[in-house]
Amino acid sequence: MAGLTVKKLDENLSFGAAVEGLDYEALADEKVRQQLRDLFVDRGMIVFRDVEPSAKMQVELSKVFGPLKDHPTTTTPRDEETGDHAEGVIDMHYRPSDDVAKGEGLVEMNGEVIARFSPWHFDHCYNDELNYAGVLRAPINAPVGGRTGFMDGIELYRQFPKDLRDALEGKNVIYTLDTRLSTMKFGVNFTPLTEYATTPQLLKEAAKFPRAMHPAIWTRETGEKVLHYGPWMAIGLEGHEDPDGDRLLDDVAHEINRMGSGTSAYWHEWKPTDMVIWDNHRMLHAVEGCDAKYERQTLRTTIKGDYGLGYFEDGKKVGEAEREIA
Repeated sequence: MAGLTVKKLDENLSFGAAVEGLDYEALADEKVRQQLRDLFVDRGMIVFRDVEPSAKMQVELSKVFGPLKDHPTTTTPRDEETGDHAEGVIDMHYRPSDDVAKGEGLVEMNGEVIARFSPWHFDHCYNDELNYAGVLRAPINAPVGGRTGFMDGIELYRQFPKDLRDALEGKNVIYTLDTRLSTMKFGVNFTPLTEYATTPQLLKEAAKFPRAMHPAIWTRETGEKVLHYGPWMAIGLEGHEDPDGDRLLDDVAHEINRMGSGTSAYWHEWKPTDMVIWDNHRMLHAVEGCDAKYERQTLRTTIKGDYGLGYFEDGKKVGEAEREIA
């Protein structure tokens, strides 16, 4: 690509690319835009280094890959300080409490109290439609920790233990809009300490979402199989909501945790001038969390483009469950 430098993220990884030299002039070149789209389809995620750290750049870069999509929940904070460029930008901002023990969303892991921890997942799993991709930047990050991890479902499928992989074939996982770490069922390797202050509002909003089904393994148009199970917000196997089904999902979740802590994952250490895009139909991601005394902020844009394989239980639509409850 003219004026851009493209490298692999890691010679030992089969996914991911790093791009340097991107600016507004390059973004205006349709040839460059198409090359970036092709690179994204091939590698599944791109780390853009040394780009202008602004909402305008984030939105313009996001639109290379498709139209923006607003977040499906109203309780998710939007970025209110970006003016005309706030379209589709959500603000995930953790501010430390004066009393760390009473802070929001804290967990204990490996003997440490951490904030902003997120287990392995894919975005909008609780919806019948997924988004195609997300673009993330971190204006404020902790001096230690706070990395975001990514695992490629194509490579995950290739490396996964065959007995577990075969047991998942043809199965759909049930997801709900319940982000409480205290109720997470599968692959739990932490102790939840506190909930977020917005949890009651989120659970009220969750009532309008019927249970969503997504395949644990699916096949891309290019022929590769993708292992695409996110333990966070998963509650069971469709048609197998029993101890055997739960045991399978728990075993798979712990194997995902194990692989995520090894050489199968890429863990991104943030700089304010980084932007990362990942394929939400293909990748799992997680946040390792950071010491609860540190502030952390990430801003995300969401890109439309469903894969067409998810659906709500009993063919319901958003809002029908809420009307039934009322």
